[in-house]
Amino acid sequence: MASGISVFLNGYGVRAWSEISDATTYTTLKNSAAAFFLIVAAVALTRRGPAGGPTMATIKHNWRGLLLVAVVGGSIPFALFFEGLARASSTDAAFIHKTLLVWVAILAVTFLHEKVGWLHLGALTLLVWGQAVMAGGFGGLQFGPGEWMILAATILWAIETVIAKTMLTSIPSLTLGVARMAGGAVLLIVFGLWRGAFSALTGVTPEHVGWIVVTALTLSAYVGTWHAALARAQAVDVTAVLVGGAIVTALLETGVRGTALPPPAGLVLVAAGVALMLVPWRRPAMAND
Repeated sequence: MASGISVFLNGYGVRAWSEISDATTYTTLKNSAAAFFLIVAAVALTRRGPAGGPTMATIKHNWRGLLLVAVVGGSIPFALFFEGLARASSTDAAFIHKTLLVWVAILAVTFLHEKVGWLHLGALTLLVWGQAVMAGGFGGLQFGPGEWMILAATILWAIETVIAKTMLTSIPSLTLGVARMAGGAVLLIVFGLWRGAFSALTGVTPEHVGWIVVTALTLSAYVGTWHAALARAQAVDVTAVLVGGAIVTALLETGVRGTALPPPAGLVLVAAGVALMLVPWRRPAMAND
């Protein structure tokens, strides 16, 4: 849900900011705000008790991994994705981003030795098929500079997912989320200062600030729930369920912007794939009834 809403809102945000700045500067400001919201949440949880946050010893022990997550997940791919989003169609961008499940599945089986059974393969097939139908078929996908940027960002996020999954055995999910966004924001800010991006900011209005706040809130909600889910389930399962956000994005695009609804068959296939992926989760509960 958070992912689908976030993709939809960012389409508006990146276009609004294109009037006064580039996509990377918009991303830097949005991610910095999201990092702030996550830090506030982490501080609030820490004050509730020792279980709310990690010890300094834990952070020092995992600093290399936290830095790697900030680079691979919180900085470079965001710059690539939003620069690409400014150049590619929202439909193509959504489809390419949702191939994340394919890359994660390959990496998770190879490096995390996650178990992928027939239900997983069936769900993955339905999800990829449904996404292709929603995008108008593979033949309708045109690869330009924007699409290649989004693909590169997607692959980097897949690598980050595998790294994060290994780290979540020893560090709280919210701490990892803070490291991802705060560390990534610092790197993006340094890059922005180096290229003089912020000195060119003129004409910022309350509307522009509003888009930063709204998109940052949805991003922080997505990051927080994403890492919490990743700590509790296989990377393949969590990533596959994430594809359901495409339905939310499509419905918002139609209901709010008035764009044509994607082929219903694609929506049904994606919904069926998500439902099939959730079957293993329901079995234990059913067995206890």
